[in-house]
Amino acid sequence: QVQLVESGGGLVQPGGSLRLSCAASGITFSIYAVGWYRQAPGKERELVATITNFGSTNYADSVKGRFTISRSNAKNTMYLQMNSLKPEDTAVYYCNADRMDRLHKYNYWGQGTQVTVSS
Repeated sequence: QVQLVESGGGLVQPGGSLRLSCAASGITFSIYAVGWYRQAPGKERELVATITNFGSTNYADSVKGRFTISRSNAKNTMYLQMNSLKPEDTAVYYCNADRMDRLHKYNYWGQGTQVTVSS
């Protein structure tokens, strides 16, 4: 059974920092591209950052220079370090794991963790 479990969300003041974690089980984590997505109330889910199994990263323009995605294949865990947080970063943050082979696409989501940026 595949599980992606996010943690580290919470309430933080503008300008503050949070570190999200996503622990994976039931998959060979090292061969998956993984990423963070977020969904604010009344908005569609959007990409925040991704990291491939080779370590290449990609960020949404809105978080470049403030967020850093990383992974530990030894720990089957992905991280999102969020600095200089803004109220517009408030959302439910989801982790995602994705890969394809010749016949199938494998795509998994976590249950989400709430991040609220407010004074």
